[in-house]
Amino acid sequence: MRHFLNLSDAGADGIAAILADALDRKRARADWPKGRADADAPLAGHTLAMVFEKSSTRTRVSFDMAMRQLGGSALVLDSGTTQLGRGESVADTARVLSGFCDAIMVRTDDHAKLEEMAEFATVPVINGLTDASHPCQIVADLLAVVEEGKSLPGSKWAWLGDGNNVLHSIVEAAGLFKFSVSAGCPEGYDPEQRWIDTANAALAGTNARVAVERDPLRAVAGAEVVVTDTWISMGQAHAEAKLAAMMPYQVTEPLMARADPDAIFLHCLPAHREEEVVSAVIDGPQSRIWREAENRLHAQKSILRWCFGQIG
Repeated sequence: MRHFLNLSDAGADGIAAILADALDRKRARADWPKGRADADAPLAGHTLAMVFEKSSTRTRVSFDMAMRQLGGSALVLDSGTTQLGRGESVADTARVLSGFCDAIMVRTDDHAKLEEMAEFATVPVINGLTDASHPCQIVADLLAVVEEGKSLPGSKWAWLGDGNNVLHSIVEAAGLFKFSVSAGCPEGYDPEQRWIDTANAALAGTNARVAVERDPLRAVAGAEVVVTDTWISMGQAHAEAKLAAMMPYQVTEPLMARADPDAIFLHCLPAHREEEVVSAVIDGPQSRIWREAENRLHAQKSILRWCFGQIG
């Protein structure tokens, strides 16, 4: 049994196999109706339980459609309509769902809840998002970069804004695939140091490095991939002080001009236009956010197959 709580659970070889499978499956069904199952329907008869304690668009739809295209089915549970919202423990929920379903996807706040679900489940558990990391999103991002014809090893990524869960998973990916990350973050909003330390230990002996940079122009200089995310995450107050601290890191056309001429722009969405990024960049020629969003579906399909031991 394989859980997918962070990218390191699959490792570089596992993620590479996931990416290769996702690319093959995406190409194989080009121009097909979205609801048509893949020719081999590799998860026929399987059911995924999707547990949501945070709202979702891309995660919910992509996992549901992933199971349909793989020949299986999915069902949605949230704290407002299940016993989780009335005090049933995560451990007991994990045991019960394991008896009903073949895998569990969890989208929640505290990463410890996800780890507890995995500890007591007897089926694979997948991280749909926690406050600590967002590995499924980064598989979709890696897929978008590979589709662009860019090599992951030796590349440079720039992050602008809050040192959040998405950045943690990008940093983790950097350690696995040997690329650099320059994280442009205002003081007081850095990523957790343990993610940086682990990545840099893995990057020892290479030319790649993960570092926090206070100057957004220096952070983005020469970057081949420029990434940002909303500054105010779900459940956080719309803090004026935080917005003010973040404004110098807004992704604008002049900022993108400092990146590599062939740089692409990514954003996990939803975007708050004219806050973390201006519309001219989102809708501009370097933006790949719609491909990135669609790739959540293709990434999820191959993550599910990896969890069931069908690849990697």
